[in-house]
Amino acid sequence: MLAISQKGDLMQKIIVNGIDGNFGMLVAKYIQKLVAKEHLVFTVPSMEKMKKFSQSDVRIELADFNSKENLTTVFKNADKVLLISMPFVGEERRAAHRNVVEACVAANVKQIIYTSVLSASNPLNPSIENIDHGYTEALIQNSPLDYIILRNSLFAEAFITDYLRIVAAGEHLAVKNMGNGRVAFISRRDAALAAAAALNNDLLHREILNINGRDALTFAAFLNIGNNITGNKIEYRTQTDEELYEYFDNLGVPRTTDGDFSKSPIKATSEGMVSFGTTVREGYLDVPVSDFSKLTGHLPLSVEYMFSHINDFQLGERHPTEK
Repeated sequence: MLAISQKGDLMQKIIVNGIDGNFGMLVAKYIQKLVAKEHLVFTVPSMEKMKKFSQSDVRIELADFNSKENLTTVFKNADKVLLISMPFVGEERRAAHRNVVEACVAANVKQIIYTSVLSASNPLNPSIENIDHGYTEALIQNSPLDYIILRNSLFAEAFITDYLRIVAAGEHLAVKNMGNGRVAFISRRDAALAAAAALNNDLLHREILNINGRDALTFAAFLNIGNNITGNKIEYRTQTDEELYEYFDNLGVPRTTDGDFSKSPIKATSEGMVSFGTTVREGYLDVPVSDFSKLTGHLPLSVEYMFSHINDFQLGERHPTEK
């Protein structure tokens, strides 16, 4: 890992939002290895969650993404603010992101860092998520803020977790609509490390970086790696978008983030999974450029490594940081 920051007074206030979530928790872990704790502020969305972190060595603040006034106070004169894209989709997320961006402007924040997705600026990208990410990127780029936008590839944990679900259910088929499209799956750990590295970097300005995994793989190749390492024999069956929606409906997977996940075996929405599958199939995530190593000084974790340490690379429960 890189050494503790010696920037002193040059970087006095770095804000990591949403440390109660899976991604934010990892960023909080990594950033403390890069930046002295007195320069850090971590935020959570509720007083209840503040109690959970009451013993933290880092200053904890309440950040209400529904209140631009609250955010402006918390963000005042910050050098860096990390906006982790919210775990729900649609107008509610766009409104929360808009509050953050406008608060950063009002609070005289020097730079915002946003976790987006690959090909977010492509207007033909069919992912339902792309609407929110493209909107947020445009807000940031058309503001006076300096920025680093991190366009993440798909998290491998989501697909490894689903692989284990199939095994546990005694099934032998992985049904996807990804066709033969390729994607360089990134681990959530690496994406969080990239975010921490961006928070520690004062050389990058108004940059958009692609955070890709090590190798571009078809889902069939991804599945073969899992089978070879675990000894299972899960086969890939490609489906149309409509067939995959029906499959998820039968499993009880909600179509949107407003649905009930209490009985769903998959902690993601079918709308998100199907539209991301379409994105892969049509080549939007087969981006040959990766800035991960340049930013972090590390190679990304391989899919082979993640399957070899499979219990460490699970998606986990959904942790929305706002209501």
